[in-house]
Amino acid sequence: MGTAADPAFDRETLRQGVEGQSPDLLLSLYADDAEFRIVDRTTQPSHPKVLHGRDEISRMLEDVYSRDMSHKLERCVIQGDEAAYSESCEYADGVRVLSESMISLKDGKIAEQTLVQAWDE
Repeated sequence: MGTAADPAFDRETLRQGVEGQSPDLLLSLYADDAEFRIVDRTTQPSHPKVLHGRDEISRMLEDVYSRDMSHKLERCVIQGDEAAYSESCEYADGVRVLSESMISLKDGKIAEQTLVQAWDE
């Protein structure tokens, strides 16, 4: 558990944001200057999509969580100033997405995140 000087990352807020499809709640977990990298079939490791700051991250979260799909937080591990979680998603037509995230934390907020995702094809 964190202290006032070192707040803990809020796993329950992450779960509520992901499963409740609440981009605003999720955005509250990010530092103002957070960096978010996305690696998938189209944005491969040598050229990931990189979002800088809460404004860019907010637009991505709004897009993802406005889609007709379900989201489930599968696992979340927090150790010191690092965290990792798995998220499974399913579109209304049955297409599934699995993502894995590695996170660096600063003052209990997400400072850096790398998300690797795979889609049904």
